[in-house]
Amino acid sequence: MFHVGGARSALFNWALARQRQGRFVLRIEDTDTERNRPEWVEGIISALTAIGIDAKDPAFEGPHFQSHNAEVQRAATLRLYSEGKAYYCDCAREELVERTGSQHLGYDGFCRDRGLAYADGRALRFRTPDTGVTVVDDVVRKRTEFPNASLEDFVIARGDGSPVFVLANAVDDIREGITHVVRGEEHLSNTPKQQLLWNALGAAPPVWAHLPVIVNEKRQKLSKRRDKVALEDYLAEGYLPDAMVNYLMLLGWGPGDDVEIRPYEELEKLFRLEDVNKGSAFFDVKKLSAFNGEYIRALPLERFIEASRRWLEAPYASWAPEAFDDAAFRSVAGLAQTRLTVLSEITKYVDWLFLDAPPYDEASWAKAMKTGARDVLASVRARWADGAWSADSLKAGLEAAAAEHGLKLGKAQAPVRVAVTGRTVGLPLFESVEVLGRERTLARIDAATERVVETG
Repeated sequence: MFHVGGARSALFNWALARQRQGRFVLRIEDTDTERNRPEWVEGIISALTAIGIDAKDPAFEGPHFQSHNAEVQRAATLRLYSEGKAYYCDCAREELVERTGSQHLGYDGFCRDRGLAYADGRALRFRTPDTGVTVVDDVVRKRTEFPNASLEDFVIARGDGSPVFVLANAVDDIREGITHVVRGEEHLSNTPKQQLLWNALGAAPPVWAHLPVIVNEKRQKLSKRRDKVALEDYLAEGYLPDAMVNYLMLLGWGPGDDVEIRPYEELEKLFRLEDVNKGSAFFDVKKLSAFNGEYIRALPLERFIEASRRWLEAPYASWAPEAFDDAAFRSVAGLAQTRLTVLSEITKYVDWLFLDAPPYDEASWAKAMKTGARDVLASVRARWADGAWSADSLKAGLEAAAAEHGLKLGKAQAPVRVAVTGRTVGLPLFESVEVLGRERTLARIDAATERVVETG
């Protein structure tokens, strides 16, 4: 699944590439065969497409597959060995622990000067400088120094000769002409190794930019084990892609004004990599929902109706398929549109319209059906049994019933709303009742009156 942090990084890369008439390169780093499946690649492309990063766009290049460059990567490892920049090592982990007395210390350089040749099972290690510092100039984090003495001689090829990720990544970046690497902050610790490899392979390192970590409400880094982090999950819940893009673009960056809701085209023009913040970015689901509500309300009604349809069918709908009335739904769709924060909420706003009986919610029933509720229901029923059936006349009838019992309209409305829709909160009552029709409405009021008598 596509992590929202990855989506944020992709959008920043996409904006940068399009601003400069450059290329956004999608590379599938598939050297770990256990984590490489075609359907996962398709999922990545589908998720990118959903947030507007379209493979058909001239700025899009790929997908490239890291495994397809294995020979070039292998040649790079042999070159580094022949130039004395790497050496073979046959140390087992147990031997290293025995020599250092710790499981946590890095490699101690035991094989540096043993002059071992390639043999099956021997890893190839990069020879890091003994002194000095490796300086990473980062657009976001500025100048960061890594003492070379703290960098172990890291493995660049496994015992079977296959390159590991850090080497393959550097070789592919150089080969593909990558000029900017914009990624999450957690990769900063790998950067000195990659920069050393770029230099060793005779290439100038790219522009580095490490984006701030995304955290939850407890200021903990978003974790797939603890938090909802998959972009697909949010889209499946009814968050609109445009709203997701707008919100993700503002995680760690802002255009410097007070305008938050704006189309991607504007955000792309305003985006500046150097203005990205160093501090962590809070993934505020409540704020995301508020963004989404704004985007839902801005949809033309017909687009809203079509966007809502998936939640009006199985497995989301609790009514029989034949009970769905498209004309009735269209009659209340505009009322629902102003109330949703996510599209999946549409089901609970309209289910009462297609069910034989309204849904029963114990909390709503207890809140609305208090002393006097039965008398209010009887008064309303008497006034709604005859006369015009329109929202205005229905409201007038309920207002008269409320006055009869010395109640404000809201208090008198409560038992009627629960009797008809099953909930204390929902669409405007009188417009809803008008769509439901006289016969079904009165039947529901009668059923609720009987239930009030039964339960007291």
